[in-house]
Amino acid sequence: MADYKVAVLIDGGFLRVTAKKAKKTYNPEFIEKFAHACKAADESIFRILYYDCARYSGTVKQPVSGTDLIFQSSDAWLHALSHKDLFAVRRGVLKFRGFKPKRTPIPPAILTDADFAPIFEQKGVDMRIGLDIAAYSDNQAVDRIILVSGDTDCVPALKYGRRAGLQTVLVEPVGAKIAAELTAHADFKRTVPLP
Repeated sequence: MADYKVAVLIDGGFLRVTAKKAKKTYNPEFIEKFAHACKAADESIFRILYYDCARYSGTVKQPVSGTDLIFQSSDAWLHALSHKDLFAVRRGVLKFRGFKPKRTPIPPAILTDADFAPIFEQKGVDMRIGLDIAAYSDNQAVDRIILVSGDTDCVPALKYGRRAGLQTVLVEPVGAKIAAELTAHADFKRTVPLP
């Protein structure tokens, strides 16, 4: 039986949403167990790359009252994850993009700040995934890329990896739905249960 060397690439935002829907505790131990569950019996993990952002920290003006809303967070969990065996953490940036109504249509009553939810946008994660797939494609350090993501922005990177000779495995966590555009550009699709 062949032993394929693999790199597991995990889009943290995608995995977190899947875990939240399944009412799982999302922490470094959960991520580590899930990452190791992604490999098959004939594979050995070369490296696990985890892509995510720390929660937003900063002060913004609330949309109705204009008072300051302070977001505070810690990135200690990302540091803890980066110290686990075989893990490397690739950090993007979380940007504040304003507020959106919690309900639509907006009720014809007097609005308060509680009627709005903040909007955050993750920046730089897809680019980092693409760059790492390209690097593994060029240096041939692994035989397979195992990707945990639901983002179709990863399609060009998957195509590049396949053209360079890598096999690509797309992981669909139980409870998640992967876009057909992604599966069309993967050699294998693998369903993995959440720990």
